[in-house]
Amino acid sequence: MSSLQQKIDQTVAVLQQAAKEFAPLTFANSLGAEDMVLTDLIAKHQPDIQMFSLDTGRLPQETYDLMQQVRNRYSVPLQVYFPDATSTEALVGKNGVNGFYDSVDNRKACCHARKVEPLKRALSGKKAWITGMRREQAVTRGSLEVSAFDADHGLQKFNPLLDWSNAEVWEYIKANDVPYNALHDQFYPSIGCAPCTRAITPGEDIRAGRWWWENPENKECGLHVASRIPKRA
Repeated sequence: MSSLQQKIDQTVAVLQQAAKEFAPLTFANSLGAEDMVLTDLIAKHQPDIQMFSLDTGRLPQETYDLMQQVRNRYSVPLQVYFPDATSTEALVGKNGVNGFYDSVDNRKACCHARKVEPLKRALSGKKAWITGMRREQAVTRGSLEVSAFDADHGLQKFNPLLDWSNAEVWEYIKANDVPYNALHDQFYPSIGCAPCTRAITPGEDIRAGRWWWENPENKECGLHVASRIPKRA
């Protein structure tokens, strides 16, 4: 058995355990390469897992194109959550439409309004959520676990691809003809909002294109804060 097949089997087992023990649960689909692997695996092996994306209002056109591809290809519905209009308008009124460039606090406030608040609504009533985070993606993700209690949201959190390498993610995508964001072919390994994402050059860290004006230890949006009470399922 290939090492990739072993990773696939382990991931499917995590998805099956999560669906069995923590229903109802949902998959937070950012439409990145990792999350497209999970989209494909969930559709094939555990289609009862719900799936959602966050539309911040500042996404690249290529992300919207992929969102439509997911809708057309997979039977698992992709529910889309939007920021609260009133709070977003107030934020823009206070800091400006691109005020997130001015300070880390401003950027995190923007992420909170456009991502964190909609996430809370998406997770409401759920017992667990699933993400495509991998340990090698960023220094902020080195202490993650495959399954741990997320104290900040009060539910279990699963990271089934935690130990996958970037090469394994792309091997799966190519072998299974999984759709992916066209920006990946333009040297965008990590894709978020359009004004906060840029292409990287060879040799740069894969997260270097996200909030590139900030230090690496600040490069999280608040969706994935470290759990205060780690616990394996």
